[in-house]
Amino acid sequence: MDIVAAVAGFVVNQILSVPAFLVGIITAIGLIALRRGGGQVVGGALKATLGFLLVEAGATLVIDALDPLGELIQGATGAQGVVPTNEAIVGIAQAEFGSQVAWLMILGFAVSLLLARFTPLRYVFLTGHHTLFMATLLTIVLASAGYDAALVVGLGGVLLGVMMVAMPAFAQPWTRRVTGGDGVAIGHFGTLGYVAAGATGRLVGGRPGTARESRSTEDMVLPESLRFLRDSMVATALSMALVYVVVAVIALARVGEAAAAEAFGGADEVGDAGELVMAALTQGLQFGVAVAVILFGVRTILGELVPAFQGIAARVVPGALPALDAPIVFPYAQNAVLVGFVSSFVGGLLALGVLTIWLSPLLGLALILPGLVPHFFTGGAAGVYGNATGGRRGAVAGGFVNGLLITFLPALLLGVLGSFGDANTTFGDTDFGWFGIAVGYGAGLGGAGGIIVVAALGLLVLGAAILMQRKVVDAGWDPAPGRAGGAAAEKQAVAAGRSHARIAPPAGAPAPPPPPGRDRSPL
Repeated sequence: MDIVAAVAGFVVNQILSVPAFLVGIITAIGLIALRRGGGQVVGGALKATLGFLLVEAGATLVIDALDPLGELIQGATGAQGVVPTNEAIVGIAQAEFGSQVAWLMILGFAVSLLLARFTPLRYVFLTGHHTLFMATLLTIVLASAGYDAALVVGLGGVLLGVMMVAMPAFAQPWTRRVTGGDGVAIGHFGTLGYVAAGATGRLVGGRPGTARESRSTEDMVLPESLRFLRDSMVATALSMALVYVVVAVIALARVGEAAAAEAFGGADEVGDAGELVMAALTQGLQFGVAVAVILFGVRTILGELVPAFQGIAARVVPGALPALDAPIVFPYAQNAVLVGFVSSFVGGLLALGVLTIWLSPLLGLALILPGLVPHFFTGGAAGVYGNATGGRRGAVAGGFVNGLLITFLPALLLGVLGSFGDANTTFGDTDFGWFGIAVGYGAGLGGAGGIIVVAALGLLVLGAAILMQRKVVDAGWDPAPGRAGGAAAEKQAVAAGRSHARIAPPAGAPAPPPPPGRDRSPL
C-alpha cells in the first residue's frame, strides 16, 4: 500500500501538477483518439510539453523587460503604466496557476462541445490561443477572489465553455454581413469591439442608396509601406521600442539622469542620457523578443493540441460552424484593416490622454499604453466590421470605438486581478475586459453568494446567446439592410478561393482553413 500511495502521490504531484507534462499528456490522449501512429503521439506530446517550457522561459524575459518600463513610467508620470499583452500576462501566470489553467482549459473545451451539441449554439471555437488566454483570466480572477483550486477549475471551466459558444453567436449577424454567408463564425475574444464597430458603422455610414451613403474602403488605394506591420514580432518590437524611448525621454526631463538611470541599475550601468535612451531602445526590442518566444511556445503547444481538439469536435458536433481567429475576416476588406488599425490606435492615444489627465488622478487607474499589435489585429477586424455596415466612415468610427474599449476596459480589469494587477501588463482584448470585470466583482462577494452571482452571470450570457441565435441569427437579420455587400462579398470570396465550409464529419472532409495573413496568434 505504501508503494501504491507513493506512486499515486508522484503522479499527482510531479506529473499532473506540472502544466507542461499535463498538456503533453492531454495532447497524447487526443492524438490517440484520432488514431495517430505511435511516433506521432510521442512527438506531438513532446512538442506540446516543450512549448509550455518555452512559454515559461518567455515569461521570465517579459518580466525582465517590463520592470524597467514600470519604473520609468512612475518617474515620468507618477502613475503605474501598463502594456496590455495577452501573451505576457499568460506567461507570467503560468508559474503560479499553470496546472489550474490547463485543467480549466480542457474542461472548458469539453463544456463548449456539449453546449454546441445540445443547444442551438452550434459553434466550435477553434482559436486555441484565445481559449488559453480566457482560461488564464478566469483562473486569476477566481483564485484572486479566494476560491480553492477545484472550484476555480469547475466554475471557470463552465464559464469558459459558455463564452466559447456564446460570443460567436452574438457576432454572427455582423460576421455574415462581412462574409456574405454562414460558412464561418468569428472565434476571438475581441467580439464586443467587433459588434460595437458594426453597430457604430451603421450609425455613421449614411442611408443606403442616398448621396450620404459612405462608400467602401475597398475603393481606396493604400500604401504598401504600412504592410510590414503585419509581422507580429516587428510590430511588437517597434511599438515597445517607441514606448520605451518616449517614456525614457520624459523621465529624463522630469526626474533627471540619476533617478531615471535607477530603472536600469543605476549610474554605474547607465552613465549619461544617451546611454539611457539606447538602453531603453534595447529593452523595448528585447520585449519584442520575449513575446516572440512566448508566441513560439504557444504555437508549438497548439500546433499539436488544436488538431486533436478539432478532430474530436468534428466527431461530437458534426455540421457545426467553425469559429476562427479574427484575421479570417481580413481578406474581405483589406483596406479596412489598415484604416481600422490607424483609427483604433488614435482612439487608444485619446483614451490614454483621458486616463492621464482625469481618470488616473481621480480614480487611481493605471495608464494603459497603446501597442501596435493589439490595435492592429483587433482594430483591423473592427475596421472590417465597421466597413461592412458603414463604409469608410464606419471603418474609421468602428476602429476608433475599439481603441477606446481596449484602453478603458483593461484599466478597469486590473482591479480584479489581485497581485497580477501590479504586473505592468494585462489582458488587452474587449471580452477579457468586460467578462473579467463582471466575474471578478461577482466572485468578490465571496462564499456561496459569490458563486451564485458568477453562475447566474454564466447562465445570463448563455441565455442571451441562445435568444440571439433563435430570434436574430436564425431569422436572417441584416445589420445593414440595403447596403452593398453581404451576398456579393461571399461571391467575391468564392471567386478568390476564400470561402469557408462548415465543420463536417471526419469522413474525408477537409479541416477549416487557417487564418489568412500574418498574425500575433499562434495559428
